[in-house]
Order: sequence, then C-alpha cells, then structure tokens
Amino acid sequence: MDDPYPSLLLLTEVIAVSPVYLVGNAVLFIALLIISALVSGSEVAFFSLNHEDIEGIKDASDPKSEKIITLIENPQKLLSTILILNNLINISIVTLTTFFTWSVFGTDATGIVIILFQTIGVTFSIVFIGEIVPKVYANSASVGFAKLTAEFLYFFYVVFGPLSSLLMAISDVIEKRIEKKGYSLSVNELHHALEITSVDTSNNERDILKGIVNFGTLSVKQVMRSRMDLTAVDIEMDFHELMDKINKSGYSRIPVYEGTIDQIKGILYIKDLLDHIEKDEHFNWKALIRKGYFIPENKKLADLLKNFKNKRVHMAIVVDEYGGTSGLVTLEDLIEEIIGDINDEFDEVEEYLFKKLDDRTFIFEGKISLNDFCKKLDLDIQLFDDVKGESESLGGLLLELNSNLPNNGTKIKFDNFEFTIMAVDTRKIKKVKVVLDGPIDKNVPDQID
Repeated sequence: MDDPYPSLLLLTEVIAVSPVYLVGNAVLFIALLIISALVSGSEVAFFSLNHEDIEGIKDASDPKSEKIITLIENPQKLLSTILILNNLINISIVTLTTFFTWSVFGTDATGIVIILFQTIGVTFSIVFIGEIVPKVYANSASVGFAKLTAEFLYFFYVVFGPLSSLLMAISDVIEKRIEKKGYSLSVNELHHALEITSVDTSNNERDILKGIVNFGTLSVKQVMRSRMDLTAVDIEMDFHELMDKINKSGYSRIPVYEGTIDQIKGILYIKDLLDHIEKDEHFNWKALIRKGYFIPENKKLADLLKNFKNKRVHMAIVVDEYGGTSGLVTLEDLIEEIIGDINDEFDEVEEYLFKKLDDRTFIFEGKISLNDFCKKLDLDIQLFDDVKGESESLGGLLLELNSNLPNNGTKIKFDNFEFTIMAVDTRKIKKVKVVLDGPIDKNVPDQID
C-alpha cells in the first residue's frame, strides 16, 4: 500500500542526514535547557528574598530593581507565570527531542533507543541541568539571580497576565469548594518528633518547644494556684494591717475579698499605694481597688494569653461553675508553662514540693499539680487524663484511684507507679512517696527549679 504521506517521509529522510538539521536541533535544545534553568532558578531566587534583600533592591531604584519589586508584590501571579513558562519550555524540549529521535532512528524506533535517549537522557537533562543546578545556585545568590532574570520574567509576566489571572480565579473557586483538611497529630507524636530533632538542639530549646506544644492543650485549672494557697486581704482591714500583710507577702497584686474568699471584690495594685505609705490606719485604701478579671476553670491558656494582652492585665481570678473562687492565675504562670519556672530574688524556692531520693524514688507534696508532677518527671501531661476525673493535683488523683481517703502507709499502684501515702490528715493527702516500677530513661532534676 502506498504511503499516504510520502513527502513527510522524504523530508524526514533528507533532514535526518543534514548536518545543519543536527546542529540546529542541538543549539535549540541547549537554548531551551538554559531558559528552563533560568526560569526554575528564578522561582527560588524571588521567593527566598528576605526583608533586607528587598529593602536593598528598593534602594537601588534601577529598572531591574523596579521590575523585581513589581513581580514580588503579586507573588501568586508571579508563581503562576513561572509555572506556565516552565511547563511550556519542558513540553518544547520533549517535543523537539521526540521529532529528532524519529528523524535519526525512524518513526518505528522503540525499546533501547527510546529508553536511553528519550527517557534517561532528556529526563536527566531537564531535572539536573534545568532544575537542580540553577535552584542550588539561586538559593545562594538570590539577589543576583533575581536581577539576572527580572526583565525576562517581567516580559512573560505581562504576556501571560490574562492566562495567569484565569488560572488563579479557577484555583480560588476550587479552594473555596474543597474542604481544607488539617493535620491530625497528637501531642505524643509532636513530643516524639521533638525527641528526635537534630543533636544541635539543646535540652533547654527542646523543653521550650515542648512547652509550646503543651500550651495549647492546657486549661487554666491545670496551672492555677488553688484557693488554699491564695494570698488575699479582707476589705475590712485597716491600712496598717494591710501594709503589714503586703510587706510579708512580697506580691505586687493582691485580691481583695469581702467576708469570704468566694466574694472577690477586685485587685489591689501595690504600686497604687506608694503615694500613700505615710497615711494612718484610717486611710481609705478601698478606693484604690481595681476591677478584677474573672475566668472559668476550663478556659484554655492560649485564649487567656490573648485576653491578658488585649485587656492589658496580668492576673485573673478563676471561678467554678457556682461562681466560687477556685484559684488564681497570672501572666507569669502562663510564661512559665513555656520557658520553665521563673524565680526572682523575692521568690522562695519551693523545695518542699519535690525531693529526689534516687533515680526511681521521689517525695511529692500532695498539693502539687498533676501538670507540675508530670513536668518534674518529664512525663506526658495527658498520662492521667483517663483516671484523674476532675482532679488536677497529685492528692486528688490518688483519691480518685483509691475511692476514699487513704491511711498513712497505704500503697496505691497505677501503671508503672507505686504511690505510698506518707502523711494525711482528715481532709487531704499531704505527702506522697513515688516509686517508679517500670523502665524510665528521662532526665530528672535533683530538686524543683
């Protein structure tokens, strides 16, 4: 049967043996590779410019710098232009090499020829020369590379403007219709990721990162100072009694109550008293009381930190579901959850809350919070979530596990822990010895920080 396209085959045969055709294809192939490299490198160069680089480019005020600023002011359109241009160039390279292969080896060329020349040769050239090499260079010389490609990219930025706008509009429509899926990582998984971070990360840096991870999961109830440990003053005190209590407390802000601690009337800022320290006992200090900020027990620390910032306050009174006072939380408490304990020259180091006897035996006060207990032993803060009930202290946890108030010497086992009650009164557990029965490889400090 006669070939329906004899002229095309004849042309192919003539071109195939023509040196001009071979040289022309080679030159065009190299040119396309160079353009591909410039376009790929420009993506890294433009999107790795930092604030100082951009300020330096603005100060230059030459035509290339002005074009760079115009391009980076619309990053979505710039990226769209780069992707369109890069894909067109790569398609051109593949098309060119395909026709070249047919010209040299015939349209029936298959097998080893296609694999070696088309698949391996062309793919390697595009990936290595057109992608990897220019991006590595552009990453280390972003400003120079951006200036090198600025005018070239700006031309196609204008040419492909309508197409880029259309693609961005379609992308926005699709993005709005498709539900965004977030990452579902547990706190344990994040902790594990932090444990295997680079050896260049210090223990202090890891602790801060863990604090940040935990911060979003903690509620006010887990970190507050309980009502039993509050320092507050009665609104009926005279000025001399008030000053005496303030001097002994060392605090800069003190809650003021009327009748009982459940009736907090406000917060007294000690700095407001500085102009009145010479007044007699009849001085009306009650006029200096500021309005208190009250929050529920289940409020998250992240939300509270935002409220502290917006309301410009440093202290909040925690109330229970009945409106009674549960405790108190300060800005310092929130910061300590991230960076660790903060002790100034006026703070008493509460060594009585925690004592290490050996690598597996510790003594804790029953009132220590479960959050602090876990931090001192470097445990997962959610370890006791399933058994603690509404309790947030070590003593409360043991009451949940034992179902009633234990006697001195009572042993309570849970998981790899053995708790021995060392001191108890008619209302609460005061001191507990903790023995770790199972393996543990955590670094535990010798005393509370």
